[in-house]
Amino acid sequence: MRQESLPSLPADYIELLEELKKRIRHAQVRASVAANRELIRLYWDVGRIIIERQKGRSWGKGIVDHLVADIQREFPGIEGFSERNIRRMRAFYTAYTQEVAFLPQPVAELDGRIFPQTVAEIPWGHNVILIEKIKDPLQRLWYAQKTVQCGWSRSILVHQIESDLYGREGQAITNFDRTLPAPQSDLAQQTLKDPYVFDFLTLADDAREKELHQGLLEHLRDFMLELGVGFAFVGSQYHLEVENDDYYLDLFFYHLELRAFVVIDLKAGEFKPEFAGKMNFYLSAVDDQLCHPDDHPSIGIILCKDKKKVTAEYALRNTCTPISVSEYRLTTVLPKELKSNLPTIEQLEKELKTGYQ
Repeated sequence: MRQESLPSLPADYIELLEELKKRIRHAQVRASVAANRELIRLYWDVGRIIIERQKGRSWGKGIVDHLVADIQREFPGIEGFSERNIRRMRAFYTAYTQEVAFLPQPVAELDGRIFPQTVAEIPWGHNVILIEKIKDPLQRLWYAQKTVQCGWSRSILVHQIESDLYGREGQAITNFDRTLPAPQSDLAQQTLKDPYVFDFLTLADDAREKELHQGLLEHLRDFMLELGVGFAFVGSQYHLEVENDDYYLDLFFYHLELRAFVVIDLKAGEFKPEFAGKMNFYLSAVDDQLCHPDDHPSIGIILCKDKKKVTAEYALRNTCTPISVSEYRLTTVLPKELKSNLPTIEQLEKELKTGYQ
């Protein structure tokens, strides 16, 4: 069999191929987003129709069951039209029509009714989580917007809700209003949290800073998730030299949106006023030695087991560099004396066997 020779390729063929691949991928993403938006609109419409038909009628659970059976008979293999999901569609419609006064812009419109555009941009599973786990409309929309911004999976969304990210974000003690210009100060404030939740670590109550530092490095991905979007890891125990003396930054980051270096100092105990002076020194050195002219002033985060609120506020009051103080929370291990009193697996199994005899 004669093998046909391939035509010679033009010099810019690879560039052409990459451009087409880029456009195809972009179109696939847009098609996926559009398909999701249409699905959300469909579920919204189903919820609306059922609720409007139920007004003034004493429809029981059996009507929904009949609807499910008839729809599945008409559209064999169709997904998403279980009895449970249809009830979720009703709840979805109700949630964003009874709370119109709370809806921020931008909004989408469907059949003369409005609902937040954000909810049409996240998958149905995410919307179900928001409806079932959050009752406050402003919180629900805040988490929806964060999901779009950060690309959270469902499991991460659940984790952020359960760790009360809404209540923690922007709560750190800072001096940003005096040391950073607006709107950089507002953006920096909302970037930080209090407390930080390190529930991926299991350390004893008396864990030292070295153990905390090592644990965060070993779980760097989880740590970065807790820090939030925009943090880029620069280094651990980052070396600085000032007048032939060596200094080491516990954790060193660059924040892409703030356009600033971020120094994190870990403290296993409660906050002490001298911590602010040490951080002020670190930030001054980083600004002088590492910052590019286009960078904003570096920011310091002092993470303590107990932030000592009033003490921290006094310590930061007249400090000239942007510093924040936050607490961290861990999953602690059981004390040795308590752990020794707990039954072993073998003892539990023996007790269970005895109980069933």
